[in-house]
Amino acid sequence: MLLYPGLTLLDLLSPHTVFSDAMDIHLVWKNRDPIVTDSGITLHPTTSFADCPANIDILFVPGGRDQASTAADEEVLAFLEERGSRARYVTSVCGGSLILGAAGLLQGYRAATHWTGRDVLPLLGAENVNERVVIDRNRITGGGVTAGLDFGLVVLAEMLGEDIAKITQLAMEYDPRPPFDVGSPEKAGPALTQIVRAATAKTNDDMLRVVHELNAKGWGRVRGASAVR
Repeated sequence: MLLYPGLTLLDLLSPHTVFSDAMDIHLVWKNRDPIVTDSGITLHPTTSFADCPANIDILFVPGGRDQASTAADEEVLAFLEERGSRARYVTSVCGGSLILGAAGLLQGYRAATHWTGRDVLPLLGAENVNERVVIDRNRITGGGVTAGLDFGLVVLAEMLGEDIAKITQLAMEYDPRPPFDVGSPEKAGPALTQIVRAATAKTNDDMLRVVHELNAKGWGRVRGASAVR
């Protein structure tokens, strides 16, 4: 599970909670220095890029307010490209799919992301799908933030079977009944949607800029064009 400065904690924490009793988890960054999330909580990597196992079952990337800076980091992209070439599953939640796409790992795949980034995915060679969780071959991607629990359970079912996933869901008492039915722009309507778009405009604008720069450097959809599987 990739860590980076400015990641959204819930993107990481939801699937981590689902996975934690079933598998060994590596929280990886360039080094072991503490990472501050976009909500101010500090996380501690358990391994570095250099020490991360070469062969992993799941490569996972979360989104975050500062995801564009991470997507622009070619050391991060090279790590994701290398581990992703052998991982059993290449996965993400929220804007993490945009980082995967930046590394060329979503070219020709259907994928989900946060609704504010739906226009960015096609620029990275992916087909945007407006669903909570999207499975396309060995790519499993979740939508925005809270989709992390749904995503985690889907991955767990794929790996260990539905019975294990159902037991995990019940143990967490995951039976969502949100107080307001406004969890997507289609449900929220134009007024609320515009407020959120304005609040997240910098994140999206930064990501669009980085995507164009990466494509020009041979990353993104250019990088993935010869690696579709």
